[in-house]
Amino acid sequence: MKKRIKIAIIDDHLIFLKGLNMLLEQDENLEVIYACSNYSDLIKNLKLQKPDILITDISMPEINGIELSKMVRQTYSTIKILVMSSYSNMISASDVDGYLLKDTNSEILIDSIKKIVLDDEKVFHKDFQTAEKYDFNKSIVSKREKEIINFISKGFTTDEISEKLYISKHTVETHRKNIFNKLQVNNIAGLVKKSISLGIIDV
Repeated sequence: MKKRIKIAIIDDHLIFLKGLNMLLEQDENLEVIYACSNYSDLIKNLKLQKPDILITDISMPEINGIELSKMVRQTYSTIKILVMSSYSNMISASDVDGYLLKDTNSEILIDSIKKIVLDDEKVFHKDFQTAEKYDFNKSIVSKREKEIINFISKGFTTDEISEKLYISKHTVETHRKNIFNKLQVNNIAGLVKKSISLGIIDV
């Protein structure tokens, strides 16, 4: 019997996670060995069984896909990495084998997985640009996001920003997650530095 491609998935959106799991299992050449909604579960499973390919999102609570890809690449060098994201150009291509949008149709997705694992190819969606080529500018963030960046840079908490802008804490956290993804930063210090360089905030 032909060996099936072993797949691991991590995504904190449970509906997408379950849907992707069911979709991939329909192909007789693919096997989802585990689907995790958080970083801790993924690490536990990786120690027990290594997949041929890991499918990850970019935006997740415990660790973003950029950091995760680097970690997996360093620790499990044989595992291929495919990013599936809502963002078209939010990651460097150096640590991944593929980058597809979440609305990619099933045929392209399955074909891409096989190309990455079986043919050792790199697969990226047609409009993909690496972070190195992407021309960051002030317009990359919205007016509301700029307001939140300024508050974060001044040390305001999520609760304080929520009160000042009359929006929910959940909305603030969603904006915060999007800002970090858009500006390719992992912490507040990096956010402030990048925002100053882009002219989003003043020194």
